[in-house]
Amino acid sequence: MASVSWLLLALGANPVAAPAAAQAPADPKVAVATVLDDWHRAAAVANEPRYFSFFTPDAVFMGTDGEERWTVDQFRAWSKPYFSKGKAWSFKSVSRNVFFSKDGQVAWFDEALDTPNLGPARGSGVLVKDAAGWKIAQYNLSVPIPNDLMGEVTNRIATYSKAKAATPPAPASKPAPKP
Repeated sequence: MASVSWLLLALGANPVAAPAAAQAPADPKVAVATVLDDWHRAAAVANEPRYFSFFTPDAVFMGTDGEERWTVDQFRAWSKPYFSKGKAWSFKSVSRNVFFSKDGQVAWFDEALDTPNLGPARGSGVLVKDAAGWKIAQYNLSVPIPNDLMGEVTNRIATYSKAKAATPPAPASKPAPKP
């Protein structure tokens, strides 16, 4: 029993190093990939605080719709119902290219994504390095369209845009009376 007590005392006095995933990797490409992979995992498990902790305060998220250019606060408000249901989205990087500024403080990347709801997709963006590590300053999600389908897709978008423009806007609701 005394040897177990000494072992526990020794472990308490010499804490075990943090797991490798929690430590910043020495290779900057691995560090950026680790951030992006953990960011994607946070969405897959609907961990909203962790997911949004990866953004810079002034970050921008651009979605697949041409009108989706969101600040972090706007994107968080839009995505809240998904995170609240316990199921956000699942993006898995299939391949990724990462590049760095000469001073090593800015990284940009593109990645091919496997997604259950969008099919093949693409993400690209910019990360900046601060005292805490790499943060996402911009992310752009897109769905690649094969060139052979481009004419059909652009025609459908034009038809959709014309129909949308011809639809009168819904009447504005009256503001609630002040108490």
